[in-house]
Amino acid sequence: MNPVILVAGATGDLGGRIVTALRERGVTVRALVRPEANPAKVDQLSQQGVDVQRTDFTDLAALIRICEGTSCVVSALAGLRDVIVDSQSTLLAAAVAAGVPRFIPSDFSSDYTQQEAGTNRNFDLRREFRTHLDQASIAATSILNGAFAHVLTYNIPLFDYKKQQVGYWEDADWPIDFTTMDDTAAFTAAAALAPVTPRFLRIASFQLSPRDLVAIAESAGKGSFALVRLGSRQDLAARAQQARLANPAGEHQLYADWQQLQYMLSMFSVQNNPLDNDRYTDLSWTSASTFFNF
Repeated sequence: MNPVILVAGATGDLGGRIVTALRERGVTVRALVRPEANPAKVDQLSQQGVDVQRTDFTDLAALIRICEGTSCVVSALAGLRDVIVDSQSTLLAAAVAAGVPRFIPSDFSSDYTQQEAGTNRNFDLRREFRTHLDQASIAATSILNGAFAHVLTYNIPLFDYKKQQVGYWEDADWPIDFTTMDDTAAFTAAAALAPVTPRFLRIASFQLSPRDLVAIAESAGKGSFALVRLGSRQDLAARAQQARLANPAGEHQLYADWQQLQYMLSMFSVQNNPLDNDRYTDLSWTSASTFFNF
């Protein structure tokens, strides 16, 4: 029997890739989208043969109906408390009421279980939702992928292509977890179809230290890069806290300037070890050298 997988947040970047990965496996996909979702993106889903269901995430009865008959709910929702905690909690309640056996939350991130509360606002929201998820009568699996590799194209302090500089805090040899969105989506699709999965799965397309970044960027012909120490992890944490106090409006922004610093702190604070990359043998992983051909 062909399983039906429900994907919430299917019009988003990661959500759309998860849908594609599932469809490539011949899976029937049901996409949950908001009434105001981008029509062009909804049309793209329909053209892939996806069963698109529009509904408000506060409508529990509608969500229960949409969840019925699915074998796994995959959440790729992105947002603040109203989404990560409130909307996901309603979706979780609907999945439980509909008898869905498995739930994959929108935890795609560095391993927040290793970080102290208060060090990353967006991770704290995931931690808050986890308290609801772990009390629910449903099997759950969080997929922790480190940082999405595309951040290396954004001229962040870690890899500033314009300045030809690789910056680091504390340790130039600290391996950082990077996973491409396509690799994350492919792994998520495989996990969604598996009959049993552990509570947490940890993956990385590649793990590079700041020193490694210099070497691979130069070998890829990106130029000559300077390796620059920007301070300790404590310095970075203090800088993030100062920036947060100076920008209270950022509390209502998904990627406030201080939130970006908090993400950087997580990259230099936790690691995915051991990796679960080999769990699904039909998957291939993007190498660092391949990625740096951008």
